[in-house]
Amino acid sequence: MCNKLFPLILFFILIFSHSKGQSIQTLKREIYEILQDKDATVGVAISGQNPKDTVTINGNVHLPMQSVYKYHLALAVLDQVDKEKLSLEEKITLTKKDLDNNLWSPIREKYTEGTDLTLAEIIEYTVASSDNVGCDLLFKLVGGPKTVEDFLHNSGISNVAVRYDEEIQQANWDLQYENWTTAKASNKALKVFFENANGQLSKESHAFIWKTMKSSWTGANCIRGHLPKNTVIAHKTGHSGKNKDGLTGAQNDVGIVFLPNGTYFYLSVLVSDSKEDSKVNEKIIADIAKLSWDYFNHK
Repeated sequence: MCNKLFPLILFFILIFSHSKGQSIQTLKREIYEILQDKDATVGVAISGQNPKDTVTINGNVHLPMQSVYKYHLALAVLDQVDKEKLSLEEKITLTKKDLDNNLWSPIREKYTEGTDLTLAEIIEYTVASSDNVGCDLLFKLVGGPKTVEDFLHNSGISNVAVRYDEEIQQANWDLQYENWTTAKASNKALKVFFENANGQLSKESHAFIWKTMKSSWTGANCIRGHLPKNTVIAHKTGHSGKNKDGLTGAQNDVGIVFLPNGTYFYLSVLVSDSKEDSKVNEKIIADIAKLSWDYFNHK
């Protein structure tokens, strides 16, 4: 009896294994279908907790980060906090002159004449609200963009370049392409500092950065766009806007999506050199996030 059942059992095992193997390929095919008629270069990296659950498309292409690099900057600041060169509680004075750069800044909107904020508050504004005044102040505190780039490289994230702060980058359209990452490196930067396997961040700094990333409210129509309302996402967006020729240099969203079953996956979608409308770029990201959610949620 057992011998007669064995071929049948083996058949179902093979069918099950084949279907599981096909599902990640199905996800990749469905993403290609989203991208096939889009006039844009799109880098995609999706990584689950099982290495087999990985999809990359244009994963090694250098693409501009825009404000995505504020996540990397915050990590470099927290590294100096952990080395006791800086303190999250220290007060930092922002003068009216510091605020006078015409870049996006919720800090300036709230404190038009200047203010004193803690380092923790400035990081929160910079990451969660993508504040450019806070960003450039943090660059000055840590020693400039090269310090951030060196920190990332020394942390094993080599396919990334940080060359210019926001004020310089936004003054010259072409310079955004020198602040680049790859989709694969973007996911690695999320994974290394979230899983924190080698203790790159102290327990306190780890809790702080991921609480801040989860509070990010920008990009409501990107990764979050098609996901269930209460989905927890720790993410950072980046957006160049359009140039005079109607080209979007970067419209990005990268982050960690947490599932109801307690698992999570990493997702980086970098939309570059797009001639599509901004809503189309957002939908590209949202559609890929929803496909990824469906794949991991039904495993």
